[in-house]
Amino acid sequence: MNQAIIIADSTADIPQATVSEYGIHIVPMRLAFGDQSYLEGIDITAEEFYDKLSKSKELPTTSQTSPSQYVEVYRNLLAAYPGSPIISIHISSGMSGTYQSAVLAKEMLEEELGHPVDVTVIDSLCATYGFGLQVVHAARMAKQGASVEEIRAEVERLGKARRLYFLVDTLEYLQKGGRIGKAAAILGNLLNIKPILSVDQEGVIYAVDKVRGRKKAMARVIELFVNDFAGVKDINVAVCDCVNPEGSEEILALLRQHFTLHEVVRNSIGAVVGTHVGPGTVATFIWPAK
Repeated sequence: MNQAIIIADSTADIPQATVSEYGIHIVPMRLAFGDQSYLEGIDITAEEFYDKLSKSKELPTTSQTSPSQYVEVYRNLLAAYPGSPIISIHISSGMSGTYQSAVLAKEMLEEELGHPVDVTVIDSLCATYGFGLQVVHAARMAKQGASVEEIRAEVERLGKARRLYFLVDTLEYLQKGGRIGKAAAILGNLLNIKPILSVDQEGVIYAVDKVRGRKKAMARVIELFVNDFAGVKDINVAVCDCVNPEGSEEILALLRQHFTLHEVVRNSIGAVVGTHVGPGTVATFIWPAK
């Protein structure tokens, strides 16, 4: 069997150097400021997006990649790499219809060609590097010649082993996105409330806690991780932020007081996810080191 081809949508927030190293194929998602449309990571960088967001009066809109676009991606890759299976990993179906688009695309392509295609579509049940870590691990295994079944099993295992928390700096963007009411956002900001969010086993975002003040909120995030990994000292960690590198460094420093860090990944949260959580957010993802 030829080496598996790994695909992910752009919300995986994988550093570009890693994408290039492992030959990961990234399918961009789209966002728009008014009538100006952008492909995430292609037409607009994370830095450009947050600068534009800070000057915009209205929240940008985001849209998933269509089934027809995935049909084109799959068709082109199957032609370019004959005999190679495709593994397509996507942002949680509990947050976006991207996974469903990819599943439908496979069915459409099979109908078009008149035979089954070797495409495996996986729902990561997570977002940003919470599933980026699964994609990277899949790409490493593919490079070593692992089978689709072996890669899928490892992706699912990592999904169960990872833990993650988003520390949101302002309630403004959760309110604009309709996740909380305007009154709650105003009161929360006045009281300096910092929500801590996570993703449940169904891939849906939920509120873990609300803490008053940034320092206390960060301490609470560390406390949650220490409880999650009781008895475990060796971990891998990824910290992604929305124009808040100082917050990322602070989280890493606090984690080093409790754990031995092996693989450490740093990156920005991309435009699509950043639209909904806003500047200042720090997302931390941990999985056990082997």
